Amino acid sequence: MKHYILLLATLLLPLRGIACTNLIVGKKASADGSVMITYSADDYGSYGYLHFYPAGHHAPGTMRALYHYETNNYLGEIPEVPYTYGVIGQINDQQLSIMETTFGGREELVDTTGLLDYGSLMYLTLQRAKNAREAIDVWTNLADTYGYQSEGESITMADPNEVWVLEMVGKGPGQKGINWVARRLPDDCITGHANQSRITTFPLKDKANCLYSKDIIKFAREKGYFSGKDQDFSFRDAFAPNDFGARRLCDARVWSFFNRCAPGMDRFLPYILGKDENTEEMPWCIRPAKLISLNDMKQAMRDHYEGTPLDITCDLGAGPYEAPYRPTPLYFEVDGKKYFNERPISTQQTAVTYLAQLRSWLPNHVGGVLWCGFDDANMVPYVPVYCCSTLCPEAYAQQTADPFTFTTKSAYWMQNALSNFVYPRYSQLFPEVQRVRDGLDQELEKMQVSIEKEALAMSQEQAVNHLTGYTARTAGLMMDRWRQLFERLIVKYNDMTEKPEENGDYKRTAGGEHVPVIRPGYPERYRKVVVDTTGDRYLAPTK
Repeated sequence: MKHYILLLATLLLPLRGIACTNLIVGKKASADGSVMITYSADDYGSYGYLHFYPAGHHAPGTMRALYHYETNNYLGEIPEVPYTYGVIGQINDQQLSIMETTFGGREELVDTTGLLDYGSLMYLTLQRAKNAREAIDVWTNLADTYGYQSEGESITMADPNEVWVLEMVGKGPGQKGINWVARRLPDDCITGHANQSRITTFPLKDKANCLYSKDIIKFAREKGYFSGKDQDFSFRDAFAPNDFGARRLCDARVWSFFNRCAPGMDRFLPYILGKDENTEEMPWCIRPAKLISLNDMKQAMRDHYEGTPLDITCDLGAGPYEAPYRPTPLYFEVDGKKYFNERPISTQQTAVTYLAQLRSWLPNHVGGVLWCGFDDANMVPYVPVYCCSTLCPEAYAQQTADPFTFTTKSAYWMQNALSNFVYPRYSQLFPEVQRVRDGLDQELEKMQVSIEKEALAMSQEQAVNHLTGYTARTAGLMMDRWRQLFERLIVKYNDMTEKPEENGDYKRTAGGEHVPVIRPGYPERYRKVVVDTTGDRYLAPTK
């Protein structure tokens, strides 16, 4: 994703600043004992695909070329390591998954001379680390050695046994290295981050659960960001001060996840509504009231604040068809006054959405699954990609298409074509999408049981081939279903009408022609809005 510095305090909206969401579940908080993390890569204009790097051995002296994650501009090169793990999407073949959200932070701490951006760090670390703790070492050593050129980031690093959240900012122009702190999520808890730093104070003498750069507090003091006692140091307050936008447009998404998983979250409404600074803040993590399933995580990623005070489906902004979406930008002006749109987890700008399922009781090649969709999570099913896959399905591959080239061979373009057909008549068309989406979700979860049973009965080499093939087949299955659904919606709802059906077939005349279509017009609620705003302009004469 392309991110610019997030200056919410001044209510400036960068082109791509308020973007991604990570939701995180520890292994004792999940229904099946897996660690689960999610990621929506939200960026208008980006093409959604899976990064793919096969495992490989590298001869001494081999150099690794670096290209900027967002612009693809050449940056330089660094020495390659002797062996790199296979990576597909946001997971490697050791069941390590790394995901991110950008919080921006202090503009003056960006070092444009650094060799590594956050995206390069993600994939380099996935190739070089086998678990979350090792990933912290690899990540921070790379940044300290070669310099970090992006803004502030929250990074989720997860393996089958534990999850760490690392938050980081640079040190300013020409200064290699990063200020960072990493906290381990308790196994029985959940957390999340959504474009705002969420680590405040942290334990200074608990290396089992908290790691940080050795000079972080000294640096903050020297810059004038902090002046209190060491034990009162807050990473967020020093490097990404909280404000209205950070609470309402970012932390509110984490609140919506917490609100789904535990009672009593209303107490934090004053905080996430963002208008009162003197309110109780949300904790960094909570214990859910019930164990969280794979499907629970999918639904959390489809959240639009439904049923809460932030629900966006109930006012005029939802349009005639009650769409849970708003066009960007997030801020807009009317008569010289500045207003904002809510920013839920589920947003039309998603290029790709991930749900990593990491399972300690299974061998790595079977245990790691990256469930993927290539548009807004609400509009697509999650399809499995096994971490051991040695080939990337054509539908998910970078070379299949790009932001400027449409093809029905691309999952991104196929799923976006359907979504963009549905958005303008959401309440009329979405039930059909939801039915197929949920049906495929359930079908694929059931298939997972049998396919993994088969894989466990094979040698590792056979299982890897088996699961690589299965990953390709499920990609093909999804593409077929989505083409069929797209064709159905165009035929059934052409020209703002609806062809009537009976027993699953379109009604026809005896000669095989179509019968009169249904012309529903605007929904009743919106008809009243039209009349209320136009008075008698459209009042029909009675004679």
